[in-house]
Amino acid sequence: MLTHLECTRCGEHYPADRSQTVCPKDAGILYARYDLAAIKRTFSSARLAGRAPTMWRYDAVLPEADPVSLGEGFTPMLPSREYPNVFIKDEGLNPTGSFKARGLSACVTMARHFGLKKLAIPSAGNAAGALAAYSAAAKVEAHIFMPKDVPAANRIECDYYGAQVTLVDGLISDCAGKVAELKESAAWNKDGWFDVSTTKEPYRVEGKKTMGYEVAEQLGWRLPQGIIYPTGGGVGLLGMWKAFEEMEALGWIASERSGAERPKMISVQAAGCAPIVKAWDEGKSGVEMWANAATLAAGLRVPKPYGDYLILDILKKSKGAAVSATDEEIVQAARHWAKVEGIFAAPEGAACLVAYRKLRASGFFKPEDTVVLFNTGSGLKYLDVLEAGMAKPVSAARPAQAAKPQGRQIGGIIGPY
Repeated sequence: MLTHLECTRCGEHYPADRSQTVCPKDAGILYARYDLAAIKRTFSSARLAGRAPTMWRYDAVLPEADPVSLGEGFTPMLPSREYPNVFIKDEGLNPTGSFKARGLSACVTMARHFGLKKLAIPSAGNAAGALAAYSAAAKVEAHIFMPKDVPAANRIECDYYGAQVTLVDGLISDCAGKVAELKESAAWNKDGWFDVSTTKEPYRVEGKKTMGYEVAEQLGWRLPQGIIYPTGGGVGLLGMWKAFEEMEALGWIASERSGAERPKMISVQAAGCAPIVKAWDEGKSGVEMWANAATLAAGLRVPKPYGDYLILDILKKSKGAAVSATDEEIVQAARHWAKVEGIFAAPEGAACLVAYRKLRASGFFKPEDTVVLFNTGSGLKYLDVLEAGMAKPVSAARPAQAAKPQGRQIGGIIGPY
C-alpha cells in the first residue's frame, strides 16, 4: 500500500501517482513509503509460504502495478564450503545474469504503469542489459549509454533485446553526461522520455530491497552479523537497509528497540575506484569525484555515486566498514571461488571474498559470525575481461594526483586506495 514518496534529505513528501525523479528542492533521493501499519494488519510473513519464488512474493511491500517480470529474485543462499557461517547470495542466477534484474523489473513496471515511452540509462554494463530485457518485455523503448570498453556480453545483449545503444568514450559519469544533454532537448518531455539512472527514480531501490527480505526469510527471519556488498552505485545497500526498517515495523524481524542488532554493512570497492572507502576513512559524509577510475570490475567503476550520503550514513549506523580490493586480488578470488565453491562469480562479487578475508584477518568478523557475501553477477558475462585479467592482471593503482588521507582504522583495516 504505497502512500507517498519521501525525500531522504529534507523529508518533503511527493505524490506516488505519477512518475518522479529526485526532490525538486534539494535533489535528494526519493524513497517509496507505505502504510506499514495497515500492511501489518492484513499480511504476515507466514503468508509467504507457497508463493512464487520471485521477488514479487513481497508484493505487499511493493508498488501496486502489473509486474513486468522475467522470474527475478529469490536467488539461492549457498552455504560456503570453505568458511562455516558464511553464505553466498548468488545473484548471478537472476534473469540477464545479475542483480540488476530486480531494480529494473520494478523500475520498468512503474514506467509502463505511468505510460512512459522511452527510458534512458547510463550504465557500466549489467543495468543496461537488464533495462533492455525488461523494456523488451514491456514494449517500451530502451536507450542505453555505456562506455565503449564494457564487457562484450553487455553490449551484445542490449543489441539483441532491441535497445538503442550509444557507446561513449569514457566512464559511466560521461555516459550520465550524455543523458543530461538529452534531457535538455525539446523532445525529452514531448516524446515521453524518462531518466532511470541509479537513484534518480524511486523504484530501482524498491526492487533491490527485496534482497534484504530474502536474506531474512532464507535465514529463518534472523539477520546475519554482517553483509558484504560490492558498491558501485550502492542501490542494493540502500535497498536492504530500507527493507530492514520495513521488516522491523511489520514485526517480521526483531527491532533495534528490543536490543536486536542489524547487520554490519560492508561496502567493498575496487582499489582503482574507491570513493566510498576514501570518504569513510576520512570521516566524511559525502564523496569526491574519483580521478582516473580504473578497474576490470566494470560495475565498481563509479567515480561518484549519487547516493553517497546515504551509503556512508548506513555504514556509520550499522557499525560497518569500507574495504577495497585490487584487480589482482579480485581475479584471484574469482578463480578461488570457482574452484572451491563451484560459483563462477562476476569480478564485483569476487571482491566480497577479498573483503571477508581481510575483515576475518583483522578480527572485525569472528569465525562464528554469520556473514552474507553477495555475488552480484555471473562470471559468464565477463569472459573477455577475465581472460585479459589472466593474461595481465590490472594493477589498480590509486590516482597519483590525489593525496592519501590519514587512515582511520576500521576494525583493524586501514583501507588501501
